[in-house]
Amino acid sequence: MGVDHAVSARAVFLDRDGVINRATVRDGKPYPPSRPEELELLPGVPEALAALKQAGYLLLVVTNQPDVARGLQPRSAVEAIHRDLLSRLPLDEILCCFHDDADGCACRKPRPGLLQDAARARGIDLGRSFMVGDRWRDTAAGEAAGCKTLYIDHGYQERRPSRFDARVASLTEAAAWILAKGRS
Repeated sequence: MGVDHAVSARAVFLDRDGVINRATVRDGKPYPPSRPEELELLPGVPEALAALKQAGYLLLVVTNQPDVARGLQPRSAVEAIHRDLLSRLPLDEILCCFHDDADGCACRKPRPGLLQDAARARGIDLGRSFMVGDRWRDTAAGEAAGCKTLYIDHGYQERRPSRFDARVASLTEAAAWILAKGRS
């Protein structure tokens, strides 16, 4: 009997701001950089991503960027930030929701649409994949998609995730946990 390779890839889904790059925290809440010049990678991110890539994981950023829908940031600025990240890091793709909550789309986290779309397009086994985020929407989306979830706890003063598989302090810690738990 043949093996079905249609759904065999493993992925690490990553939120962007607060996971890969530094978020600006104002009044206890994180905000994204507004242009590429403000983009600052967090310590250890290139090394953590390289280790995950070497272990065979697809690396996919899934990010909400509602400031575009809110008229606070041009889409071109977000796309320039993404081009910069793709040129500097071993990422396979950046998937972005530009909507706001009122739009009711399937792609805005906490809905799992971005993860599910990537899984269909790339043959990803969501049950063998991971979602790393720093906000409740990230872990909720990962859980809804069937991934193991890791919460990077920056101590934001906002709603916190109710469930996750591991709480870590950085992407470096998340990568170590994934590499230890994900051997299968």
